[in-house]
Amino acid sequence: MKIAAGVGENQAIIKAANKVDFKVILTESEEELLDLLLTGKVDAAVRGSLSASHLMAKFRERYEVYRASLLEYNGHQFLLAPVGIDEGDKIQQKREIVEYGAQFLEQLGLTPKIGILSGGRPQDKGRSVKIDTSIREGEELTRITRDKYTVKHYFILIEDAIADGANLILAPDGITGNLIFRSLVFLGSLESHGAVALGINDIFIDTSRSQSEEGYLRALKLAEKLVKTR
Repeated sequence: MKIAAGVGENQAIIKAANKVDFKVILTESEEELLDLLLTGKVDAAVRGSLSASHLMAKFRERYEVYRASLLEYNGHQFLLAPVGIDEGDKIQQKREIVEYGAQFLEQLGLTPKIGILSGGRPQDKGRSVKIDTSIREGEELTRITRDKYTVKHYFILIEDAIADGANLILAPDGITGNLIFRSLVFLGSLESHGAVALGINDIFIDTSRSQSEEGYLRALKLAEKLVKTR
């Protein structure tokens, strides 16, 4: 097994790569990382601490790709999406994230349990146009996906979604999802296993440039697990 990993300003990925029992090809180039993955020279790739904008732009020349962070809280693993700041602005994009995220969970042998988030409680309707739009989109997304999956609109109550065991939590948009991720992981105590790239045939794990050695190690091990379950 060979997995490529990117090395940017944060060098912690190098220490993480030295702790796994499979071959990690380290590169400081976004172009080389993509070439290794897309030409099949490696089985998977981990972004490490390289720039996300360039990598995702290249991916989107081929795919409609979204990122979902695999987080762990008290032993419960769940996907949080979207976490790319330019992802999930439209309801159709969010519907695709639900589809791709559910497929990913099913590949891992899990039954999708989806929690939809929006910008307020039910009684907050009317407080602003932005809140009303967010709640309306949450209700609509729940309506158009409930026939296929177990799905519930939790409004702004992410804590209730976690308590109910939701394993795919959909934020109102990518900016909100990214802020939730940073709050839970970098300020809180949740463990991140990296963000899986949904909607592509290759295995690519996105990671923050601010991640710790332990976080990069979990991402490398997630990539290894996904290669083995193919």
